[in-house]
Amino acid sequence: MLLIRTILHPTDFTEASGDALQVACALAREHDARLVILHVAPPPVVLAHEALPPDSPVVLDEAKERLQRLEVPNNVRAERRYETGTPGQVILHVAQDSHADLIVMGTHARTGLKRLLMGSVAEEVIRQAGCSVLVVKAPIPEAPLAPASRGQEANQGVSL
Repeated sequence: MLLIRTILHPTDFTEASGDALQVACALAREHDARLVILHVAPPPVVLAHEALPPDSPVVLDEAKERLQRLEVPNNVRAERRYETGTPGQVILHVAQDSHADLIVMGTHARTGLKRLLMGSVAEEVIRQAGCSVLVVKAPIPEAPLAPASRGQEANQGVSL
């Protein structure tokens, strides 16, 4: 059986990441594992000899606040990390640095030209991670309702 002590959840605050956070929290609770929630801000863009920040300080501060506001159940030990760099490489570094046993991340499931142009962070992490990776595709399907017992089914719709 896989021993899970630390789970890394990279987030970009999308619906896919939100669904993956739910799964990561459930697994952390079930395994009494530490949950590391990571947001990676893109690195500055270098043009000629100047580095231009990709986002204003206001946008970066907003991302830090969003990271702190992510809801995690009280019975889950969670820490939050904010890093700057190339997402795939930072995720891999933080996974190694935090001794993650599992990475739980969402995917946008891009295909075709979008995937070719933008790449796939999830694919990079899957290929290079030193631990298991669980990719959650959004949206998570709702669990089907449990069927009623046969006796209850027989009585439904019957009025006395």
